[in-house]
Amino acid sequence: MSDTRTIRIGGASGFWGDSATATPQLLDVPGLQYLVYDYLAETTMSIMSRARAKDPNRGYATDFVTAAMAPHLATILKRGIRVIANAGGLNPQACADALLEAAAKQGLQPKVAVVVGDDVMGAMPRWREQGLSDMQTGESPPANLMSANAYVGAQGIARALSWGADIVITGRCVDSAVVVGALVHEFGISWTDWDRLASATLAGHIIECGAQATGGLFTDWKLVENWDRMGYPVIDCAEDGSFVVSKPEGSGGLIHPGAVAEQVLYEIGDPGAYLMPDVTCDFRQVRTEAIDTDHVRVSGARGRAPGQHYKSNGTWLDGHQIALAMVIRGIDAPEKAQRTAQALLDRTRRMMSERGYQDYTQTSIELIGCEALYGPNARSLPTREVLLRLAARHPDPKALLFLQRECASAGTSMAAGTRATVFGRADIQQVVKVFSFLAPKNEVPLTVRMETREEQLLVASELGDLTPAAPLPVPEQAIQHQGPQIDVPLVELAWARSGDKGDDENIGVIAREAKFLPLLREQLTPQAVRNWFSHLVRGEVERYEVPGLNALNFVMYQALDGGGSASLRSDPLGKSFAQMLLDFPISAPAEWLNNPQSQIS
Repeated sequence: MSDTRTIRIGGASGFWGDSATATPQLLDVPGLQYLVYDYLAETTMSIMSRARAKDPNRGYATDFVTAAMAPHLATILKRGIRVIANAGGLNPQACADALLEAAAKQGLQPKVAVVVGDDVMGAMPRWREQGLSDMQTGESPPANLMSANAYVGAQGIARALSWGADIVITGRCVDSAVVVGALVHEFGISWTDWDRLASATLAGHIIECGAQATGGLFTDWKLVENWDRMGYPVIDCAEDGSFVVSKPEGSGGLIHPGAVAEQVLYEIGDPGAYLMPDVTCDFRQVRTEAIDTDHVRVSGARGRAPGQHYKSNGTWLDGHQIALAMVIRGIDAPEKAQRTAQALLDRTRRMMSERGYQDYTQTSIELIGCEALYGPNARSLPTREVLLRLAARHPDPKALLFLQRECASAGTSMAAGTRATVFGRADIQQVVKVFSFLAPKNEVPLTVRMETREEQLLVASELGDLTPAAPLPVPEQAIQHQGPQIDVPLVELAWARSGDKGDDENIGVIAREAKFLPLLREQLTPQAVRNWFSHLVRGEVERYEVPGLNALNFVMYQALDGGGSASLRSDPLGKSFAQMLLDFPISAPAEWLNNPQSQIS
């Protein structure tokens, strides 16, 4: 570490439901200045929509108050650690009120600021009349939205910190804003200093998913020790935009350039145009460099002006669904499971028809343990044990009662070796879908409140025209090796991580050595990847170059059966896609695999 001033920030939550061990672990880090918490995703907003519909005082991440703050609030305030969280979800004020109530019971009086204004439900009728449409489908907004929120930036957070807030609670800001707001406040970064804003965004992006930066989900998972006490990320951010990633001393996990690189590419789409509300980021020349076994330095982010709109999401109710699970064992278990599922669907279709219900709008049969999601790439391995997952969707929840009830009968009337209710009686759930749109920034004012003080930020992000990224140099061509070639799975040459963006899928592939990249580029073409996932992907596949990380980033459109709670698949968020791609066969020089100096795992 240099002698220049740095800001130390701990990332204590990557989603609503992350480990309660993160906060106390990070509080043991010397010199910690900020704790940041990210709770929100499209699926989370759907859950919060349902919660608020049942109780107007809900719609926020209750764990933030009960598990993260209340047990540790005295320590946080005593040490002067400031907290920033988007735990407010759809109800930031209710979250703040609950926290202040919990603090009062302990005789504590933290200064809690709230940033609101991302809720744009009130503007939807006017925008609908003006022709608002879905970013992907071009369709008009559904008539009865449950929620509508703009993904706002960090200006409200920075303003609250300048007022002296101990804790800042927001609604639907972008995940990285909780870090950007802190760094803008601490370093006095201008809202038009695009490179430093992009660097701050990258810092927030690295820790926004918690332990994913410290060994969680890493391709080389066998290297990652002590999962039971997984370390959460700490970043030391310098004024020049670079930062160093580490974790609490003695914690589990792994600080590794490859693991951090995987997180750089996680769900970013076009790495040359990662569109954030405060800046358009260019991560193509980002580098991750090991300082030692416990520290990785990250640098190289660049930025340019953002556009004049916020990316925004609305949620709406589109029927109901049920997912059943049963275990079937014995000889020919997969065949028995398939026949069981079909029999239950046929029986309940007949029962529904007799009572005047329409057919299911969608069904899904997955044989977990038979590589169901792999499709034609599945290995034909004999198995005598299958978890049958049977899911169905219908506009009327009453129609799903037939399948909910009839599944139990399979335990005595269908295949031998069947346990029909593995997890108890399955619940019938609402299907909450996402409507994605662009909201004009100058029509989404943000309001910051703390105690008796309130201020409205009329335009909470700079307005500008989106410009294309600068072209990259022509990529290096693969060298034609004269020696013998052998087929190896992609995992021998690369790391990879995947994640969702609505119904689209993002897979980042990072070469383990720079010399591998031209060969990967040559063989891992967009069409080859499209063919590998042809049973799952309905749209096209785009590939982006990321030379700073020796990487390729793939975006697969219409890949997740609707994505999130709108998907009937067992992996609606596409977390397993990278694992499936790592089996892709690559023809490589045999000498690469026989070289004792090679970094191949």
